[in-house]
Amino acid sequence: MTIRRIDVGPRMSDIVIHNNTIYLAGQVGTPGASVTEQTKAVLASIDELLAKAGSDKTKILQAIIWLADMNTFGEMNAVWDSWVAQGHTPARATGEAKLATPDYKVEIIITAAL
Repeated sequence: MTIRRIDVGPRMSDIVIHNNTIYLAGQVGTPGASVTEQTKAVLASIDELLAKAGSDKTKILQAIIWLADMNTFGEMNAVWDSWVAQGHTPARATGEAKLATPDYKVEIIITAAL
């Protein structure tokens, strides 16, 4: 059993790879920015991390999205829909949660294949 960790920190790793599955830490955008801007930043970060792991968004298996306010669901989805690879859409769940600080409006957690 091989586990590879990339960008290891004292509290968490940004990327963990096990059995050809990539697990990304939850990604957040610039605190205080709009849901649109935070979602764009999060998705750009996901693209970068997947590339660093040797994968891309066409290989995303699952996305878990947390919104600070479900009233912003449509705003987040507008950004998501223009980013996600059509024909390769992952299993996905979206829920409302109190995030690490009130300045975060969206957090996305990704599991992908190599």
